[in-house]
Amino acid sequence: MDHPRRLDWRTSAMVLERLIEFEAVHQIQGWPDLHRRLEADRRCYAFFHPALPDVPLIFIEVALTRGISGNVQPLLDPNARVEDPTRANCATFYSITNCLEGLRGVSFGSLLIKQVAEELAKEFRRLKIFATLSPIPGFREWLQAVPDRIPEILRPSFTELGGGTFDPLTAPAQVKTQLIGLCARYLLHAKRGHAPADPVARFHLSNGARLERLNWAGDTSSRGLERSLGLTANYLYQLDSIEENHEQYVKTYRIVATRTIERLASGSSPL
Repeated sequence: MDHPRRLDWRTSAMVLERLIEFEAVHQIQGWPDLHRRLEADRRCYAFFHPALPDVPLIFIEVALTRGISGNVQPLLDPNARVEDPTRANCATFYSITNCLEGLRGVSFGSLLIKQVAEELAKEFRRLKIFATLSPIPGFREWLQAVPDRIPEILRPSFTELGGGTFDPLTAPAQVKTQLIGLCARYLLHAKRGHAPADPVARFHLSNGARLERLNWAGDTSSRGLERSLGLTANYLYQLDSIEENHEQYVKTYRIVATRTIERLASGSSPL
């Protein structure tokens, strides 16, 4: 395994078929969808092993955007207009997939993110921000594990979600405020041992990222609603502080987050 390989529409059909097969975060809905994800304002990179030249070990999908993206649906829209990548100032990592079952416990993800960020920074001089647009897969389960965690005003939301009618875009402001605060609390304080309970948070924070922002209605797909009531998170990779953040996490499990997130978790920050 050497440097990440960029995949585009000229990549062999066998490899591209693997992307459609393995994509685990946001399912690829056939060839037109994949084609849009490989356009000029998108990037896909993968690690390969010399013994398996047509099977990616892990791959990452990136959108080149103006500012940090908070909503994944526009990034996944196969009919979205292709933007000029040279005008982008942010690389938004919106999906990372470990392809081989036998390697699920061996993560090359941190190395892939760092190398891709460095490669993109060389290619695009305006690119200064490297951030994820991430799911929060354990949030709803954490809320429901202890019914008393769910404030009275939120309980109808769970009933509606079970019936498939919950819509974060029309939810009352109080529901939004309560859920975002609870989600911040979950990401900062819910634990699996000493580490964050949420697997995506655990991955990015251990890699040296900072928990930057929570996004209401950031993923309104059925899966996004089922896992996190539509919330998404941005983790920021600042190239000059990744190592320091990583070392602090390894030594003390310290979570680096913005003050806004910390205030939300304590219930002291209005939206």
